[in-house]
Amino acid sequence: MALRRLLPFATAAGVAAALATAVPAVPALAASAPLQLTLPAPTGRDQVGTVSLHLVQNGRQDPWAPGRARELMVNLTYPARHADRYPTAPYMTPGAWASFEHNQGIPAGSVIVPQTAAHEGAAVDRRHGGLPVILFSPGFQGDRTQDTALVQDLASRGYLVATIDHTYIDDEVEFPDGRVAQPAPRQISIELAERVKDVEFVLDELTAIDHRQNPDADHHPLPHGLRGALDLNRVAMFGHSGGGTTTYVTMLDDPRIKAGIDMDGKVIPQSVLGSTLNRPFLLLGREDHTRDSDPSWAQFWNDSTGWKRDFRLQGSQHLSYSDAEFLLPQAASVIGLTPDDLKALIGTIDPARAFTVESTYVDAFFDRHLRHHDEPVLDGPSSQFPEMVFEP
Repeated sequence: MALRRLLPFATAAGVAAALATAVPAVPALAASAPLQLTLPAPTGRDQVGTVSLHLVQNGRQDPWAPGRARELMVNLTYPARHADRYPTAPYMTPGAWASFEHNQGIPAGSVIVPQTAAHEGAAVDRRHGGLPVILFSPGFQGDRTQDTALVQDLASRGYLVATIDHTYIDDEVEFPDGRVAQPAPRQISIELAERVKDVEFVLDELTAIDHRQNPDADHHPLPHGLRGALDLNRVAMFGHSGGGTTTYVTMLDDPRIKAGIDMDGKVIPQSVLGSTLNRPFLLLGREDHTRDSDPSWAQFWNDSTGWKRDFRLQGSQHLSYSDAEFLLPQAASVIGLTPDDLKALIGTIDPARAFTVESTYVDAFFDRHLRHHDEPVLDGPSSQFPEMVFEP
């Protein structure tokens, strides 16, 4: 399997740069009045619910916590009914946000994280039958909230999306008992392999839920209607940066995942993994991320035998494929970001337009490969979305 071939590759010199795309540092906040941040509303017809799961994989030791089983926090976001009867979920849990503020030198209370459009514990809407499942893996040292706007948009269109915090690899991860796991020193030699194991474990636990079990380690109740609501014959995955890398490698290792999207991440060469991908895969790159500039993308393109497309978003940068696209412009005056800083971080494309274009292509990909819809926007240049450059 592909997973067993990762460790020799990951120990080679220079691999850190190949697996993780550097994110420019953001200046510390100056003292100011609290700033309330917001996210764009979902565009689908369904209300959105969410639930957090605390998952423990007994029998698998955590490499960063000797003597402890591997623990993960996962959010499930899904189409809901009567959602307004339930409270909306915060963007981050209080302990994780407080830790983030402290670690980044942000004065407490200077920024108020958004309330999301998702309602905690709302009942699952099962009017449309079994829900296709999409897995999300964040970038290295990102977190499961980093693409909340896109995740909620997918849920409002009838998908269940499982977003995964890779403990000790991602930023602060708060568990239900108040513990906050901090990112460990980088260990590229094992990180990617462990992320793949995390994803496969989560997919196993989703299978348990569909078999009417509750795998939550603390036995918190699941939303009404969740058990038996999943269509696990229709599973896909996407990720940003290192999460895109994780998507590709997990698909090679686990045939349950039928299709995947890499949002501006590297792809591990076929010569290292010893296998090629024969299932649908979409490359979404920033403006200057092309097969000419990234040999890993070029080799994937030449080796892959499955359906594939390659697009890049004009006016974008690496963080354009995350919630930073909206949050950084809102906070710029408070945290001291200049127009040039914003340009370097999220490019020049209007944030609202970037989200419209990105969500259109992501939704079209999953609709084509999980719902078998005709999606011509994926088959060439589009006059409706000229910012998305088609790479034949």
